[in-house]
Amino acid sequence: MKSAVRKHSIYINGRKTSVSLEDDFWFGLLEMAAVKNTTVPALVARVDHARKTVNLSSAIRMFVFRYFKADAKPKTARRKRRQRILRYRGPKTRSRAKVRSKQKT
Repeated sequence: MKSAVRKHSIYINGRKTSVSLEDDFWFGLLEMAAVKNTTVPALVARVDHARKTVNLSSAIRMFVFRYFKADAKPKTARRKRRQRILRYRGPKTRSRAKVRSKQKT
């Protein structure tokens, strides 16, 4: 059985290191680099500088996970806000029946 984890070699601050990542995390990292208009080694260097764990691969996984998790939240909030707007019927100052009866007289 083939492993889902692949090794990727990256140069960080002039030194070569390798990280073992699943394809989904690697492609997520590539997508993040494209969106942020930077390189993968620059992102990994940022993770390496800020990490609190011993394992760089785990720190990268958490970095990618948090990025996409944060990206998913606004979509949910927008959907809920849109649903509230669609349910909104206007201010409840007077009922429509009272307004209609006043217009007829």
